[in-house]
Amino acid sequence: MSARASSAGPATGHRDPARAGRPRAVTGVDPVVLVAHGSRDPRAAVATRALAEAVAAARPGSVVLPSWLDHTEPTPVEVLRGLAAAGHPRAVLVPLLLTAAYHRRVDVPAAVAEAGAAGPPMAVRVTDVLGPVGEVVDATLLGGLRQRLAEAGADRFDALVLAAAGTRDARARASVGRVAAALGASYGVPCRVAYASAAAPTTGTAVARLRAAGASRVAVSAYFLAPGLFHDAVTAAAREAGAVAVSAPLTDTADLVRLVLTRITPAAFPTG
Repeated sequence: MSARASSAGPATGHRDPARAGRPRAVTGVDPVVLVAHGSRDPRAAVATRALAEAVAAARPGSVVLPSWLDHTEPTPVEVLRGLAAAGHPRAVLVPLLLTAAYHRRVDVPAAVAEAGAAGPPMAVRVTDVLGPVGEVVDATLLGGLRQRLAEAGADRFDALVLAAAGTRDARARASVGRVAAALGASYGVPCRVAYASAAAPTTGTAVARLRAAGASRVAVSAYFLAPGLFHDAVTAAAREAGAVAVSAPLTDTADLVRLVLTRITPAAFPTG
């Protein structure tokens, strides 16, 4: 894991969330740990903190703490250990990921295992990622993408590109494809997938292909949770290829907050 920039803050301010988690009294609501990938771009951490604050506001009485797998502190290991030391017997961990690729399959379980290897015992429930679960594309995810497109001024277009970060995992790419199909269907226009890295086509190529096929106004929907270098690159490539609009990342839209809440709520810990 590479060196991290110390730029963390809690769900209710800008103190160190690991410290914020340790002294908090145990309440009747299980604490929530949001786990983002992490980025060298400080805007990404700001977006994750904003989402944590919004989830906390929508879930009164709960502790909601952000954490990062890389580049930014604290790590999920540090946050979980802090909560356990404060006397919390359980926690819910939400991977802030749009696909169930390597980070969900490997990094997140490894962090939970490492946290449980030392200190007081604590049960940790890891939720599904924020992207599709199986064949289902959550309506709230589509709502957030549609909101960002509207804010970008994409009120008239005849084709869409869903621009994602990219992955070599074929199953993860298939889930992005399901989102693209559902988003396009919601507007009644074709929607193609593009990637910022690790897979083809690029955003510029996808926009150019749609225009060559007859589309006159192509908009780009950013399938990102936070701003950063990938989103910057997607925006530049889309504009260069002639896209009429490029949406902002989801960050803390109301629909994304609702989606996080649905991940937290369904599967309660067994009581028997």
